[in-house]
Amino acid sequence: MDASFEAIGRNIKQVQWRHHRALDSRLRKLGITLVQWDALRAINREPGETARRLAAETFQSEQSFGVMATGMEANGLIVRTPGPGRRYQHYMTPEGERMLSVGHDVAAEVFSRSIGVLSDSERRALHELLGKILEQPSP
Repeated sequence: MDASFEAIGRNIKQVQWRHHRALDSRLRKLGITLVQWDALRAINREPGETARRLAAETFQSEQSFGVMATGMEANGLIVRTPGPGRRYQHYMTPEGERMLSVGHDVAAEVFSRSIGVLSDSERRALHELLGKILEQPSP
């Protein structure tokens, strides 16, 4: 088995890609994309936050987050209120909260089918090892 840095990095990316495809496919059937659900998760963690902060939390540019947020607001998932300066603060609507919950159910199913093949001790070890990597400054 190839345990080179490149091979490990590729395996991590492949698992992530599988999760993204499965989540996005299932969420789209429910009327929301993975990126929108991720935005709802970020808004839930940090209600009232600005687009700049939420874009960083969801790995998007501020511009692309703003475009997406406009659509989410039009679909009744979030509301944006004027904040300091020209910034908007973002909050979930009851429909956004419902879709967030539905997304959690979908994610639980997807993750249990993939990560669920690991034993409890293997999952704890994987979590600890990934946490150790994430504690390091970005390359």
